[in-house]
Amino acid sequence: MDVNAFQTLVARITGEIAGAPLDSSLEAHLNAEHGPGSDTYDALAAACQAGVRDGWLCNREGGGIRYGRALKATDATHGFSVDVVDMENIAGPHHAHPNGEIDLIMPLTSGANFDTCPAGWCVYEPGSAHRPTVTEGRALVLYLLPNGAIDFTAAAA
Repeated sequence: MDVNAFQTLVARITGEIAGAPLDSSLEAHLNAEHGPGSDTYDALAAACQAGVRDGWLCNREGGGIRYGRALKATDATHGFSVDVVDMENIAGPHHAHPNGEIDLIMPLTSGANFDTCPAGWCVYEPGSAHRPTVTEGRALVLYLLPNGAIDFTAAAA
């Protein structure tokens, strides 16, 4: 697995969802069609683990979180940027999603959750915000951001 193969894999999902509203219906669709145990989920989880192991994913570290933007938002990814983070029992920096955010949660520790969500997909609507948090162990999280838009903010009170 390399960056080009990873982009091709991710583009299968982004091509399918391009233009769809980022809402609970999209989350339900992604979990039904591409959730844990599916070929897509397994391929993305394996690709992310290989990328971390090989050093081209999560190649930065700050505040106890390994992270990195794997792909910029381009036509090849249907306008989505792709970031991957490696988090263990930690809360990340508060941020807002001007265009929404789609997350694929891939626990590395059985039972690990991301923002209380188990393995699978979580969709945040445009204008939402959160402090991303992994509990109960370690997880990789793949973020799809429409147009690469993310606004880091001061921590919510």
